[in-house]
Amino acid sequence: MNSIEQNLANWKASLLSSIPLGGLFSRNATVYKWKAPFRCWNLREAAFWRTHDLMSQSYALHQLGHGLGARILLRSGFETLATLIYLNQLSQGVLDGTLNFHAFGQKTSILLLGSKNNSTQHKSLNIMTVLDKCNKRYPGIAGLYAELSESAHPNYEGLCSGYSKIDHDEYETIFSNRWMEKYGDRHLDSMNLCMETFHYEYDTVWPDLISKLESWIEANDAQLEATKNDPIPAS
Repeated sequence: MNSIEQNLANWKASLLSSIPLGGLFSRNATVYKWKAPFRCWNLREAAFWRTHDLMSQSYALHQLGHGLGARILLRSGFETLATLIYLNQLSQGVLDGTLNFHAFGQKTSILLLGSKNNSTQHKSLNIMTVLDKCNKRYPGIAGLYAELSESAHPNYEGLCSGYSKIDHDEYETIFSNRWMEKYGDRHLDSMNLCMETFHYEYDTVWPDLISKLESWIEANDAQLEATKNDPIPAS
């Protein structure tokens, strides 16, 4: 079993089956009367489930030689990773005093409930906006995502380059499925990068932030109550 297979197996065994609200109230009733920290838990675990699912399928397609599908799923994996990174950045903003807590609550609603098809009351964020912010923490992540996006769309990379090449000597266009030829040897490295970064944000960054955020909310609860009906400042 290689490292990706082992990590996927470990992840599957670690997926959380539920988040009892009563358990969070027992953890800290003052903190979890506010919806934002509860949403943080839900976002973290939903992102974990989705990333595991995407990486499992991307790996399976790669093993079968389906390079394009593997890359498209990996692209979605980086989007999900970016969402978790962005959530952690928002939490840090509250702690640093650069993001109003009630604005933070609104942003967690959008992350958790945003949609493009009007199936919810919240309009989802543009993923490029999220990736741009994440690129400040992990320089290069936006560029890697852009490269994967070129494969996902029927432009030059996703259409002509993916399925044909020119024989200039014979003045001939030759068609074939070239995805594994072009990217097969790099795919697993990109998967590892996505998974290792997700694991760090999930298992190291997030637990530290939620603990600090809980302490911050408890210390500022009176002020939060006094300002909960105030207009939310733009951020």
